[in-house]
Amino acid sequence: MNRVAVLGATGSIGTSTLDVIARHPDRYQVEALAAHRDVAGLARLCARFRPQRVAIADTGCAAELSSTLRAQDQANIEVLAGSEGLDQIASAGSVDTVVAAVVGAAGLSSTLAAAAAGKRILLANKESVVMAGALLLDAARRGSATIIPLDSEHNAIFQCLPSGYQRNPDACGIRRLVLTASGGPFRGFDRPQLATVTAEQAVKHPRWQMGRKISVDSASLMNKGLEVIEAHWLFGLPADRIDVVVHPESLVHSLVEYADGSMLAQLGPADMRTPIAQALAWPERIDSGVQRLDLLSVGALHFEAADRGNFRCLELAYAALRAGGAAAAVLNAANEVAVDAFLTGRLSFLGIAEVIEQVMAAVVQSDISTLASVLAVDAEARQRAGVETARWQSRTSGSCNE
Repeated sequence: MNRVAVLGATGSIGTSTLDVIARHPDRYQVEALAAHRDVAGLARLCARFRPQRVAIADTGCAAELSSTLRAQDQANIEVLAGSEGLDQIASAGSVDTVVAAVVGAAGLSSTLAAAAAGKRILLANKESVVMAGALLLDAARRGSATIIPLDSEHNAIFQCLPSGYQRNPDACGIRRLVLTASGGPFRGFDRPQLATVTAEQAVKHPRWQMGRKISVDSASLMNKGLEVIEAHWLFGLPADRIDVVVHPESLVHSLVEYADGSMLAQLGPADMRTPIAQALAWPERIDSGVQRLDLLSVGALHFEAADRGNFRCLELAYAALRAGGAAAAVLNAANEVAVDAFLTGRLSFLGIAEVIEQVMAAVVQSDISTLASVLAVDAEARQRAGVETARWQSRTSGSCNE
């Protein structure tokens, strides 16, 4: 029986993970659950899965969660709070597998805690790798942890690599990695069109059901940029050997090209339960509940170049990867602030890339060899992004559509 902790349990990845787990009660036991502040959602999951522990990141919600669980006759469930609560769950001796699905930089500490504790980590929190890739890999090595990516693109690459791959592409004859992107809701838009798009348009992804922040990242291609950085750390290839192509059908999730001319691809429906089931059961395979892919009904697959000119966030991510050091952490922090400003009407869609570029130019490179140093860089970049967002507002007469 594999005992699983799901961090980010009420989000889209957490919900899909629990759906797969529920299909295999003979294999998996939900040991712990964690969420940001969704008390009602977390309580419903507790009633269904009966975990031993729960954690709520927002400490102000802990008392309400405890009260709700008592009302459900579940006072025996231990309630933890804050980032420390998530860290405790991630490193608990009673947990075998940690699903790291907390969105954004908030998931870094618990992911590191799971790595240091030697857990099997199903990694959906790409920001942890982007901010502190070297730190996370070192913690995993020292703790003998196993990291299996849950992002559909990185999981696809994982499936196409040789068994036991150890971040040595040349030894395995790997020429390059190709990440696929749907193109998002604004595929084919030029800059004048992008200047007037709204947040509600940006969160309507044509293929995937995702949270608002990651949906905006997909629309700007920043999500793909973060995935390029993540692929570098997970698989050991430099920026010039990691490509991005737009594939609007979202059925080929990524490819690996080998020196002999072979290209291996992983295909499947646009449903996160496929990579989740693969990661949960690896090296075995289990039913995910996903509908089978009917190639005859698909008919044709299309690929096109990513538009780095109009969607500049992707190019900024490549620049951060090439710069090394703290640049990726700065990029990630600035992006989180800028996306929040866009979602709340304080920044235009094109302003996201403008703010990120200004912050990357302003924040001085510094050491990121410890969690404290990474968080310090993150805080500085966020503060600077707030300043740049305010400057942008002062230049645009208060309208996000100009």
